[in-house]
Amino acid sequence: MGLGSTRAISLQGLVGHVVEVEAHLAPGLPAFGLVGRPDRTLMEARERVRSAVSSCAVAFPQKRVTVNLWPAGLPKFGTAFDLAIAVAILAAAGVAGDGRPDAVHLGELGLDGRLHPVRGVLPMVHAAVGAGLRHVVVPEADVAEASMVPGAEVVGVRHLAELLHSYGGQVAVPDLPAVPRSYLEPREAGALDMADVVGQPEARFALEVAAAGGHHLFLVGPPGTGKTMLAARLPGLLPDLTEAEAVEVTALHSVAGTLDPRQGLIRRPPLEAPHHTASAAAVVGGGAGVPRPGAASRAHLGVLLLDEAPEYAPRVLDTLRQPLESGELVIDRADASARYPARFQLVLAANPCPCGMSAGKGVDCECSPLARRRYLARLSGPLLDRVDLQVDVPAARMAALAGPGGEPSAPIAARVLEARERMRVRWAGCPWRTNAGVPGAWLRKHHPLPREARADLTRAVEHGHLSLRGAERVQRVAWTLADLAGRDQPGADDVGRAMTLRMRGRHG
Repeated sequence: MGLGSTRAISLQGLVGHVVEVEAHLAPGLPAFGLVGRPDRTLMEARERVRSAVSSCAVAFPQKRVTVNLWPAGLPKFGTAFDLAIAVAILAAAGVAGDGRPDAVHLGELGLDGRLHPVRGVLPMVHAAVGAGLRHVVVPEADVAEASMVPGAEVVGVRHLAELLHSYGGQVAVPDLPAVPRSYLEPREAGALDMADVVGQPEARFALEVAAAGGHHLFLVGPPGTGKTMLAARLPGLLPDLTEAEAVEVTALHSVAGTLDPRQGLIRRPPLEAPHHTASAAAVVGGGAGVPRPGAASRAHLGVLLLDEAPEYAPRVLDTLRQPLESGELVIDRADASARYPARFQLVLAANPCPCGMSAGKGVDCECSPLARRRYLARLSGPLLDRVDLQVDVPAARMAALAGPGGEPSAPIAARVLEARERMRVRWAGCPWRTNAGVPGAWLRKHHPLPREARADLTRAVEHGHLSLRGAERVQRVAWTLADLAGRDQPGADDVGRAMTLRMRGRHG
């Protein structure tokens, strides 16, 4: 009988758990069993491992092979266990030394023995180092990503035979190229400049307020007025991510399979803009086994842009209500659940009616009154009630085209950063970082508005123009307006401006 073991990592959302991979060889008819709650993809590792071992000119043990993934009660998913399973079996057979029980082996095996890159390397290596397992073996294509984790001793391997040779196995190492990693073209949101936007002073100001306070934004206007241009430039006004935020965002994109490790940590707020035909799983996350993060999580600490918002399925839009309140998504499946952070800024852009021409006098609009009412009514009241800024974007005049260009992003971003610094000082020691995240009850208790500033807000609530939640959001926007102006607290003008910015987007 032979026994070999090594380590792997099982990801549950962004949390990694160390898994001990044990292989036992016993006399009897040849068999290969895999136990410890593997999913279907992991069960297929038996065929990949058997073929990869044979490709190394090593005879697969003709015994009863049992591989146990401990702890047995933890669900295991994916192909990243392939390498650890192969090493544990060959260690039990005396081919791979002791299998380095103190090391973590991550990687998918091809039938020719080469190692393929896998998703989620960054959080897996981070979990390994956190558990005191610093020596990590990964596919060569994943070395750059694994090396982002401080303290990790990363070894990149092209072929299983290369690893066996380093462990003392008498095997020849084939001269095969490493399996390349596919990359997605990064979205250069920060390269877009506000100077490209013609006119629209109110919408530009609303964008600055949204960037400073972390507020959600709803832009309504006819086609060609610059709604999408404005929304796509919001990330360029946001401050850089902190080191901890950059690691968290990068780990999310690693699990989602959208990370290009050649660019290092993601230090700029991301922008996600799913098409209006996207499913709920594509927006909030889903999939077989452990759910993958969707666009909402990939937009964490950045911007989620829903252009042509009324065209999205109502079910998709309503799934965003939970993360807008809690800042995270919990996706449950029969076998597992995953928790992903999703603290994004939501930007909705919409035409005022199906044909888009009912703005202003609406003389060119061909929609019936019923169609106009129903169009924006596709955006539910509970969803819009969570959006702080709701702004009309009117058609630009020819005079704006002939006039000077708009203010560039750089000075706007500087004002945003200064306002954020005022918030940082005010909320020091609190869990929130922007005005938009401050609970209304806490704000009323510790930073109440002056009496003269509350008068118009009180009347709006009493007359039914604002809900209590809407009144709380007006207060947050008023604080942001004061921060942008360099004032210590909001005044009546700030509250009035905040109410205007919130209530203008209501179309009936």
